[in-house]
Amino acid sequence: MTRMSVPNVKTSIDRAIHAVEGRMTNGLSPASIMVAYFDWLVHMAHSPGKIGEMSENFARKTMDFNIWAARATMDPEIPDFIQPLPEDRRFRAEEWKQFPFNVLAQGFLLKEQWWHYATMGIPGVSKHHESMVSFGARQWLDIISPTNFFATNPQVLKTTMEQGGQNLVKGAENYWNEVMRNITDEHNAAESEFQVGKNLACTKGKVVYRNRLVELLQYEPTTKKVDAEPILIVPAWIMKYYILDLSQYNSLVKYLVDQGHTVFMLSWHNPTEKDRDLTMEDYVSQGVMECLKAVTTIVPDKKVHGVGYCLGGTLLTIAAAAMARDNDDRFKTITLFTTQTDFSEAGELMLFIDESQISYMEDMMWDQGYLDTKQMSGAFQLLRSFDLIWSKMVSEYLLGEQPRVNDLMSWNADATRMPYKMHTEYLRRLFLNNDLSAGRFEVGGKPIAISDIRTPIFAVATGKDHVAPWKSVYKIHQIVDTDVTFVLTNGGHNAGIVNEPGHPRRHYQIATKLDNDKFVPPQEWAERQDVVEGSWWEPWQEWLVKNSSGKVNPPSLGTPKGDYAPICDAPGTYVFEE
Repeated sequence: MTRMSVPNVKTSIDRAIHAVEGRMTNGLSPASIMVAYFDWLVHMAHSPGKIGEMSENFARKTMDFNIWAARATMDPEIPDFIQPLPEDRRFRAEEWKQFPFNVLAQGFLLKEQWWHYATMGIPGVSKHHESMVSFGARQWLDIISPTNFFATNPQVLKTTMEQGGQNLVKGAENYWNEVMRNITDEHNAAESEFQVGKNLACTKGKVVYRNRLVELLQYEPTTKKVDAEPILIVPAWIMKYYILDLSQYNSLVKYLVDQGHTVFMLSWHNPTEKDRDLTMEDYVSQGVMECLKAVTTIVPDKKVHGVGYCLGGTLLTIAAAAMARDNDDRFKTITLFTTQTDFSEAGELMLFIDESQISYMEDMMWDQGYLDTKQMSGAFQLLRSFDLIWSKMVSEYLLGEQPRVNDLMSWNADATRMPYKMHTEYLRRLFLNNDLSAGRFEVGGKPIAISDIRTPIFAVATGKDHVAPWKSVYKIHQIVDTDVTFVLTNGGHNAGIVNEPGHPRRHYQIATKLDNDKFVPPQEWAERQDVVEGSWWEPWQEWLVKNSSGKVNPPSLGTPKGDYAPICDAPGTYVFEE
């Protein structure tokens, strides 16, 4: 054995150990977590002033709370001791206003408040570690919330009395059924109501191009005339494309086609171990650029409206910047849905991004060639633990309600894998190093700059986005030298985008910053803009028309023969890959 081969063997052993550990921790690095808590504990121990403040705060708050609790036993109308955050829905029901449940709820909120104070503002603790420790405290507190237990949840007790305990019997059945589904890897029976090609992803069209990475779908026109410039949609590859073509009533694709647009959509291949060496540049060249070539061949002599969603929007931005560098002007406009281009403030997802965590995840992916869907879902569930874990447990196991499934939830369960090399590059070059906004990201061996993009941009952000926080999406104003129309809509990362006209309780804010306008900070922007009731789809569609060159006859589906002759009907074959 040579001296050079020894480190490789040792590295392989380390990676194998980390890969096995990762399967038990859902991809979370124990070292990253331990370092964060050690940083907090050491600096806490060296901050006697902070400890004194915490002790004083605890004693004073406890005394005040005990006085309030004594009054609450006699007065159900007493104002809350602690006001929950606006997004906290756990204790809104009337049952929580009655003693002793009002005291239980307020006592729990007091614990949350104190632990937030205890984990934040410790001198010397890094911002990243401080956020991790505070987040971890919230996760543990969520576990012991009185909403999660039979004896301390008044809604569960009331339902149990009314149903004679049948809710608990149904809850046991729901629990057992879920255990069996996890063992057998079968889908929820309710999810079978939603099937791709039948009532999901069923807008008519053809697959007009296919390579090892993508299928390109072209949708049939439904109007006699269409806008001259076609639309090319680049969805995220972390999930199946049909988030934008759900049921017929909320399909963005169908809406665009019915408004007289020619629409193309990428459908990504679900990577396997054989695709471990696919890179970010492969996703740009074999994905965006090859499909753009197909679109401009099928619809010749016309520019293209590029549309990207989440990671797909970041990829579209990379492609557009590379094209701008090379004087390629085939994009007429660019639309970005919940897309980050500067990752310096990427929200709570950054809790899972540091050198230790990425190195750990690399070892997991090295072992199997990709990041598995279950390993990805763990982090996203923690970000929305109440919605995705605890409220589900209470409603299905304690209240005995049938699992609620709709088209969006069915799509959400249809995740895809991430190839080893591409995902490593994505995490390191974008999240960890922020190379894209800094002008260090390379395509074709040369760096690109987003500021080179001169085509008009329409950017959409959602107010309750845990994946791409709206203030992070807003940074596009500071990066590009072109006109930016920005929309802030209510809803989350997905529900805010699936925002069909007629949907109740939808509203948005919109404004355009011209290239020469001064920058307005995000919070000031939100305070300035009027709230408009309805769907942002409508002003976006008007913006597309405004940036088009008139109506023409619809193009054929693909080309009669050659590289872009129709291959099969939409939704194609890649969408069915498991």
